[in-house]
Amino acid sequence: MNTRIAVLLMAGLFCASAAHAQDKKAAEKTAAPAAEKKISPQQEKMSSCNKDAREKKLAGPERQKFMKGCLGAKPAASPAEETKKTPQQQKMANCNKGAKEKNLSGPDRKAFMSTCLKG
Repeated sequence: MNTRIAVLLMAGLFCASAAHAQDKKAAEKTAAPAAEKKISPQQEKMSSCNKDAREKKLAGPERQKFMKGCLGAKPAASPAEETKKTPQQQKMANCNKGAKEKNLSGPDRKAFMSTCLKG
């Protein structure tokens, strides 16, 4: 896993270096206007994680560990996403949350979920 992250980081650095190496005319011809450029959520996340790592002056294994955690973190569901759930999905989520809070597993979890979803 660490090797993959290192390879991705190296590839990103290589791409950034190659972009800076282009002459200005070639870059102007191929570059889309700033308003038309779209940055994917993953690119935004990578940029944010890189910025945080630079601010913390991380290098080597510490930076790799930080980047792995930062890039692997999943954002919390927004309230808008919660409202998109059907009533059944919301009920299932609530029952799952209750089972998790009670640390239930196996037959106990199954019985709890059955009762919870019926009620």
